[in-house]
Amino acid sequence: MTRLRIAVLFGGRSEEHPVSVKSALEVAKSLDTDKYEPFYVGIARDGSWWLCDGPDAGWAAGRCWPAVLSPDGGTRGLLVLDGGKYETIGLDVVLPVLHGRYGEDGAVQGLLEHSGIPYAGCDVQSSALCMDKSLTYLVARGAGIATPDFRVVTADEEVDPDRFAYPVFVKPARSGSSFGVGKVTRGQDLASAVRAAREYDSKVLVEQAVVGSEVGCAVLGDGRDLITGEVDRIALSHGFFRIHQEDAPESGSGNSTAIVPADIPAPARSLVRETAKAVYRALGCRGLSRVDMFLTPEGEVVLNEVNTLPGLTSYSRYPRMMAAGGLSLGEVVDRVVSLALAGSAR
Repeated sequence: MTRLRIAVLFGGRSEEHPVSVKSALEVAKSLDTDKYEPFYVGIARDGSWWLCDGPDAGWAAGRCWPAVLSPDGGTRGLLVLDGGKYETIGLDVVLPVLHGRYGEDGAVQGLLEHSGIPYAGCDVQSSALCMDKSLTYLVARGAGIATPDFRVVTADEEVDPDRFAYPVFVKPARSGSSFGVGKVTRGQDLASAVRAAREYDSKVLVEQAVVGSEVGCAVLGDGRDLITGEVDRIALSHGFFRIHQEDAPESGSGNSTAIVPADIPAPARSLVRETAKAVYRALGCRGLSRVDMFLTPEGEVVLNEVNTLPGLTSYSRYPRMMAAGGLSLGEVVDRVVSLALAGSAR
C-alpha cells in the first residue's frame, strides 16, 4: 500500500512554541506509519524552517536540514537544502500542529493555499476570524449566539475605568491561550491590565465577566457532518483558568481540574454540544476546533472563544474530550487528514 506523505509542522514563532512541540510529539506517537510517511518540519522561534527527525524538546539540536515550503503549486512540497543543493520532497497533505499567532491566525494557512497542498484544519478566513476574539463575537452574535459584553481598546487609546462594571477580563484580542489575560475587580487596576495585554497584542478586549461554569466541546468535521467529543467542565479552586501556563502542566494545574464528561445535567450537555456546533458552522470552521463556553446558573450557554488548532498534548482538553467520546488521537488525525484530502478534491 502506498503511504501518504504527510508533513507535520510544529514549533512556531508564538509564545505557544513549547506547547506546539509537545502536541506534535503526541501526534507523532499516534501516526500509523503503515498509512503515513511522516516528515517533521520544526519552525524555530526566529521563523526558520527545518526538516528534522522528529518533535521533542531538543529537536533543534538534533539532525536538521534547512527547508522551505515551496509556494509553487507545481512543486507541491518541501525544498530541503542538503549538500549545497535543494532536494524536492513531494507531499500529499500537511498537518499544522501550530498554536497561537502564525499558526492559528491564517498566516500559515495562506502559505499552504499558495503551495497547492491539502492541509488539515480551518482555512484562512475561519482561522483569522476565530483568532480575533472581537470578530468571533460579532459573527457569533449575528448567528444568534450569546457572547459576553465587550469593548475593544485600540493601540493608542486611553481607557476610562469608570465606564465599566467590575469584574472584567482584559485580553489580547489576537493571542493564543491565556497569555496576557487578566481579571480586574476595581477600576484603578484596569490600566495596568491593559498594558500587560498589549505586550501580546496592540488590540485589547475589555470583557464583562460571565458568572457560570467554564465548559468546552471538541468538534470534528465539515459542514453539516459534525461529531463532538464529551463535554468537559473546568473546576476551579481559586482564580481563573490559565491554560498551558503551569510550570509542570503534565502533572496538573495548581487551580483547575478538567472534568470529562462534565458533571452537568444531560440537557445542559446537549445544549453545550449544539451551541458548539452552531458556533463552528457560523465561523466557517472545518477539520477540528475546540469551542470554549460558559454555562450560566440560568442554563444559558455563552461563547468564550474558539481554538482552531487546539492543544493535542497528553494533558490537553481536545484529545481527552474526544477519547471520552470514543475517538483516539490517531483516529482524530485520520479523520482530519481524510477531510483535508476530500476538501481538496472538490
